[in-house]
Amino acid sequence: MVVQKYYKAFLVTLISLFSAFSLMAEESNVWSLNRCIDYAIQNNIKLQQSRLAYEQSDVDVKMARADMFPSLSFSTNHNLVNRPFDENSSTVSGSEIISSDRKSTYNGSYGINANWTVWNGNRRRNLIKQSKSEREIASLNVEEVENQLKEQITQLYIQILYANEAVKINENTLEVSKATLSRGEELYRVGSLSKVDLSQLETEVANDEYQLVMSKNALRNYILDLKQLLEIPGTTPMELQIIELDDSDVLSPLPNHEEIYLAALQLRPEIKSGQLNIESSKLDVAIAKSGYYPQISINASTASNTNSASADNWATQMKHGWNNMIGVNLSLPLYDNRQTKSAKQKAELQYNSIQMEMANIQKELYQTIETMRLDADNAQQQYIVASSKLKSSKTSYDMINEQFTLGMKNIVELLTEKNNYLSAQQEVIQAKYMAILERVLLNFYAGNPIEL
Repeated sequence: MVVQKYYKAFLVTLISLFSAFSLMAEESNVWSLNRCIDYAIQNNIKLQQSRLAYEQSDVDVKMARADMFPSLSFSTNHNLVNRPFDENSSTVSGSEIISSDRKSTYNGSYGINANWTVWNGNRRRNLIKQSKSEREIASLNVEEVENQLKEQITQLYIQILYANEAVKINENTLEVSKATLSRGEELYRVGSLSKVDLSQLETEVANDEYQLVMSKNALRNYILDLKQLLEIPGTTPMELQIIELDDSDVLSPLPNHEEIYLAALQLRPEIKSGQLNIESSKLDVAIAKSGYYPQISINASTASNTNSASADNWATQMKHGWNNMIGVNLSLPLYDNRQTKSAKQKAELQYNSIQMEMANIQKELYQTIETMRLDADNAQQQYIVASSKLKSSKTSYDMINEQFTLGMKNIVELLTEKNNYLSAQQEVIQAKYMAILERVLLNFYAGNPIEL
């Protein structure tokens, strides 16, 4: 008995664990909004390209830094000289004059050269600063693409929620229309409804079936657009998490658009990138000005020569043939056909242009936030009015439908109230999801994570 008791307990535990694992597996296959965003950040091609651009900019920084160090090179040259008609020949090898009766001689040279630019008007330092700015801009571009991706996915996800609810409304409408048609057929058989009125009911069912097909197509298209953003093949099955949103989600308090704007100025990557573009453009002016200043460089080299006609062996020739050189070069620009002046003027004009572009970015950001805040407020007001209208439309339709069933109302009155009721439902969900979308985006611009 004891063994059976423990055996049963073991089976119950095993079944519970299996059920839990099955539930977890099912849930893992469901795509929530956050899962869609996380997946897109890892797989979206445009975002991957922006990350590659950042890596390239990091290489540019290393290249700019490397230019601060001396360059070093090794060179060697080897020649075979043939004098078939000379009885005797003389060859200069380094500082040695070698006479030989050989028809063919072999000579080689070996050298190490170094060059270091000591100063060039701070051009190299400014190029390093500029490359660092460009790297930071590339990093901010990655963040900007991520933000755009998050906004696009959020918009599509909410559109899917809207389309899904629209499908449900059209399904319910079709069921009501079919029930009304069935009742109309009964009234027609007893002579209480004309053939024309019955045809109108049949047409209404066909119209509702068409609207249902169109709403399902819209839902599929939104899901396909979402898959494309996530880089998922269109034929791959995808089960989305359909969440229920109520009045508290729609009518939650909206943040002040001025406060959002001030936060966005500090947080949005496009603003930071614009500020860095101004700094980079200012460095372009300084780099152009470096053409007015002298350049100082140091050159050094060491070399040796060998010749097969020499009486000394190769090692002795190398040892005694070394010659070393070091020098300082000063280059002072006197006249460069206006190249430096023109480059400076172009850089200054570009700097002014980028400043105006930055001002335009700030203006567009303010307009975007202001528009979203206004749209969100309007959508909330529309939702309140539409919800009230929906209640009255439903009450009116239920009454007219009941009276039609009793033969007290005609088909025109019934269909009018039905269309009013359907229109009221559509107005409610349109205002509902518009308010939710704008609220979510406003909070995102304020620096908060995306949450429905």
